[in-house]
Amino acid sequence: MAEPEFTAKGVRIGKRLRSLTRAGQVRISDGRLALLTSYGTEIDSAPVQAVRASKPWFAPEDRALADLNGKRYTLTLGEHDPAPGEPGPPAARRFIEAVRKAAGRGG
Repeated sequence: MAEPEFTAKGVRIGKRLRSLTRAGQVRISDGRLALLTSYGTEIDSAPVQAVRASKPWFAPEDRALADLNGKRYTLTLGEHDPAPGEPGPPAARRFIEAVRKAAGRGG
């Protein structure tokens, strides 16, 4: 299996007003984006070309939206990239850039 192109751990993943996990994972690997629980169980996945990642209006800097398979997920990542060697999810901006790059839409 190839090395993941993007991985974020400790991500809060929600759908509408419901929290699905507080410490989930977001992974882009082999052309697919996967949302996983803290135990590694898949919540949802889709080819990155079919995923739309964006920044919600009027939301804190640590939030991102991901549309997969007709469902919208709210991701709470980090406000800033963590220092080298420090735990914590990367910035939401980095997630959006990674999705666009993996899908071949620039970035």
